[in-house]
Amino acid sequence: MKRVLTVLFVTVLFFAGAIGAYAKELKVAYVDIDKVFEEYNKTKEEYKSLDDKLKAKEGERKKMVDEVRRMKDELELLSDKGKEEKQAAIDEKINALSEFDRKAKSEFQKQRMDAIKNISGEIEKVIQEYGKNNGYDFLFSSRSMVYGKDEYDITGEIVKLLNTKTGGGKKQ
Repeated sequence: MKRVLTVLFVTVLFFAGAIGAYAKELKVAYVDIDKVFEEYNKTKEEYKSLDDKLKAKEGERKKMVDEVRRMKDELELLSDKGKEEKQAAIDEKINALSEFDRKAKSEFQKQRMDAIKNISGEIEKVIQEYGKNNGYDFLFSSRSMVYGKDEYDITGEIVKLLNTKTGGGKKQ
């Protein structure tokens, strides 16, 4: 039994040494995808564009809300028959406002998700090209790592490459 354990132990050490020796020849690095996404100029441009669109929708919504308020103020001055008609018009405006809110929210979410998907695809493509062009065996995402030495972090290089290569715009 002792002999079997000794042979097993020596075998494990042999394989561990072989794997360790092979691993030292691998070229590996990692990338902080979240940081790349945040620092990519195209991300900043897309988010600014979405923010501008959102502000425009908020302006449209404010006009609709102001119209409903104005109509409610006018309601007080009308006779009973006039109040019923005005209330129906107000209800119609409120329904239109609710539909506007629903559509605007849905449209904004879709545009945001499309932008994230497109930018993420570009980032992934550039990282893959960088890995192939620079002879890396493995490029890892820092999301799935518990620890990595700073010397293996190529995040800055990827951000620089993205911002110059893909026309991510001027530095902000």
